[in-house]
Order: sequence, then C-alpha cells, then structure tokens
Amino acid sequence: MDKRELAELLKYSSPKQLYVVTWNNLLKLLFCPFRVQVKHAIGDLKQLEIVWVQEVKVTQDFITVFVINGRAYFYYHFDILVEE
Repeated sequence: MDKRELAELLKYSSPKQLYVVTWNNLLKLLFCPFRVQVKHAIGDLKQLEIVWVQEVKVTQDFITVFVINGRAYFYYHFDILVEE
C-alpha cells in the first residue's frame, strides 16, 4: 500500500478515538486520553504502571501505536483499562 492509499484510508479515522471490544463482546468507543496498564517495562515505563494514552496512531503496516508522554509505543505492550 502506498502513502496515497494509506492517507485515503486514514481520513476516516481519528487520533483521539479508539473502538474496542470488551470482554463481554460490547463495542465501546474510547476518547483520548484513556488509561492503559503497561504489561512489561518498556522505555521509561515500568511494568504494571498505569499511564494515559494521548493519541492513537497507525503505522504504514497498520500496527496501532499509542502516544504516551509524547513517545510512541506499539499497542501490544499495554492492557486497555475499560470502565464499565
């Protein structure tokens, strides 16, 4: 996928929102900032620390990235904390 195709696809997304499916199969819309828990130490973040996601981005390979304290981290380093 080239940059033009990626830009066309991403014009329908927002860096301030994320849709998630909860444990009981409900679709929920989260707005930034939202809380996540660090699965294991990465960068300046400690394991089990709770931090706030400021923005949600996507790489050219469609991997979701969370922006936390101005730094980008892949989504799979975190557990999203959904309040019910």
